[in-house]
Amino acid sequence: MSDPAKKGTVKDLLHRYDFLIRKKFGQNFLVREDILDGIVEASGVTKEDFVLEIGPGLGTLTRRLSAAARRVVAVEIDGDLLPILEETLSDCGNASVLRQDILKTDLEELIQKENDGKPIAVVANLPYYITTPILMKLLTTGLPVKSATVMLQKEVAQRMTAGPGRKEYGALSLAVQYYTEPVIVMKVMPEAFFPRPKVESAVIRLTKRETPPVEVTDEKLLFRLIRSSFNHRRKTLANALLTENAEGWTRETVQGFLEEAGLAPMVRGEAMTLEEFARLTNVIRGI
Repeated sequence: MSDPAKKGTVKDLLHRYDFLIRKKFGQNFLVREDILDGIVEASGVTKEDFVLEIGPGLGTLTRRLSAAARRVVAVEIDGDLLPILEETLSDCGNASVLRQDILKTDLEELIQKENDGKPIAVVANLPYYITTPILMKLLTTGLPVKSATVMLQKEVAQRMTAGPGRKEYGALSLAVQYYTEPVIVMKVMPEAFFPRPKVESAVIRLTKRETPPVEVTDEKLLFRLIRSSFNHRRKTLANALLTENAEGWTRETVQGFLEEAGLAPMVRGEAMTLEEFARLTNVIRGI
C-alpha cells in the first residue's frame, strides 16, 4: 500500500470509497508526512511498546506507529472508515482496528487482553470536540498509560501547560499537571489537514507522573476546590467556596482555612498554584 499521507491520495481514497466527511466526528485528516513523522518521534515509541491510537482516520499515523511499535490497536467510531483502513493497513500485520466509541470502551479490559495489563503509550490525532473527556478518562481512572502524545486544538494545549495568572490557566491546567508533565512539542497550521480546520493545532506530549507533584489524602476534595474556584473566576476563592457550599461552611470557617493555609483573604483561584490548592485541601482535612 502506498502512503496515504498525501492530499491527492486522500482525495482519491475518499472518492473511491464514496466516503463523506462528517463534522460530528471531527474528521480532519493529516496530509503532511513530516508532521506525522514528528508525532511518532515525539512519542518516543519503540519496538517494545504497545500503542493505543484513538481515531485512526485513514490510517496515515497508524502506518507509522506500526513501523515503530511492537503492536498497535486503533479505536475508530466511524464504521464507514473500516473498509478504507482495511486497504491502507493491509501490509501492517501488527496493527488492528476496533470499531468502538473510545469513551465507551473498557480500556482496562483492552489493555489487559492486548498487553497483559502493562503500561501503554497513547498516540492520536484527537477529535477536538471530545478532547478533554478522552484525556480525563486516560489520566484519572488509574489506567496504565505511561504517556499520551496527541494532536489537539492549540488553545487546549496552551490551557494544559498554563501557569497561574495566565488567562488560559484553569481547572484543566491543574488536572493535567497533577497527573502528567505536559510539553507542547509542535504547532500545526490548518493547511496540514484535509479538510482544513478553522483553528490552529498543536501536538502535546503528556508523560504520566509516577507520583503526583503534591501530597493530598483527598484528591476528590482537591479537585472540588479547584472546580469551585474556576466555576466562579470573578469571585474570590472564599466567595466561590461559599457559593458551592456542600459542607455548610460559614464565612468565618472558610477564612480560617485560608489563614491556616497561608493564603490571602481575597485570593482568587486563578492566582493559586497546585501546591497552594493542595495545602488548602490538607488544612480542610485537618492534616
